[in-house]
Amino acid sequence: MTRTLRTFAWASFVAQVTIIATGGAVRLTGSGLGCPTWPTCTADSLVPTDELSYHSIIEFGNRMMTGIVGIIALIVFVLVWRIRRERRDLYVLAFIVGVGIVAQAIVGGITVWTGLNPFIVGFHYLSSLALVCVTAAFLDRMDSPAGARERAVPGWYAGLTHATSAVLLVSIVFGVLTTGSGPHSGDAEAGRSGFDFEILEHIHAWPGYALLALTVALVVVAWRLGLPTLRWSIALFAIELVQVGVGLYQARNGLPPFAVGVHMVLAALTAAAMTIVIVRLKRPVTPVETERAVGEATVAPAR
Repeated sequence: MTRTLRTFAWASFVAQVTIIATGGAVRLTGSGLGCPTWPTCTADSLVPTDELSYHSIIEFGNRMMTGIVGIIALIVFVLVWRIRRERRDLYVLAFIVGVGIVAQAIVGGITVWTGLNPFIVGFHYLSSLALVCVTAAFLDRMDSPAGARERAVPGWYAGLTHATSAVLLVSIVFGVLTTGSGPHSGDAEAGRSGFDFEILEHIHAWPGYALLALTVALVVVAWRLGLPTLRWSIALFAIELVQVGVGLYQARNGLPPFAVGVHMVLAALTAAAMTIVIVRLKRPVTPVETERAVGEATVAPAR
C-alpha cells in the first residue's frame, strides 16, 4: 500500500471516532437543537446567526465534521479505485464507508426533524459505531496481502470470539437505551424513551462484566496456543478495563458529561478492537497452498 493511502485510511478511522466525540459533545452540552432545522442551520441561514446561542456553534461544528469525514472517505475511495481489481476487499470497504456517511447525514437530519427522538439518536450512534468498525477492518486488511483466506484459529475459538462480539453488541445496545432514558437528552425540550433509567443502568452493566470475562478467556487461550489474535485481544481487554472504570465512575458521580463522553468514545474503540480480533481469525492463504488447492480441484478422480 502507498503511504498516501495509509495516511488517509488512518485519517478516516480517526475522523470516524472524532465525529462520535463531537456528536457526544452536542448531546452532553444540550446543543442538539442548536440548529433547529436541517440541512440549513435555520430556515433562513445555512450557518448560525448572531441571534442563536453557543449551542448553535457546537451543533454546526458537528455538522461540519460530517463534511470532513466525507472528504477523507472520498479520497480513500479514489485511491482504492486504482487497485479495485486486485484489492476488491478494500474497494468494498471504502464503498461501504462512503455510502454510510451519506446515510449518516440523512439520519442526522431526521434526528433534528423529530426533535431528537431518543431511538433515532440511538440508531445514529450505533450506525456511527458500525462505520468505525468498517474503517478499522480496512486498516487491518490494508496490511494483509490480497487473495483467499483461511481460518487461523480452532473452530471453537472462532465461535467464542463471535459470542464475545455478540455480548459486546448487547452491552452497547443497552448502553444506548440507558442513555436514551437518562438526563443527557441533547436539549431541554427533547423527549425521553420512558424506560426506567436506574434499571437499565444495572442491566447495561451485566453484559459489560460478561464481556470482560469472555475477553480474558480469549487472551488466555490466544497466549497458550500462540494465536494471531493475541495482541489485539490484549488491546481489547485493556480498553474494556478502562471502559468499566469510567462506567463505574460516571454511575457513582451523577453522570458527569465529560465522563459520559469518554464512555461513548471508549465504546467505539472497543468495537474497533473487537473488529480486528474477528478479522485476525483468518489469515491469507500462502501461494503454495493456493496452487496446491487449485491443483487438487482440477485433477479428476481416478476411474
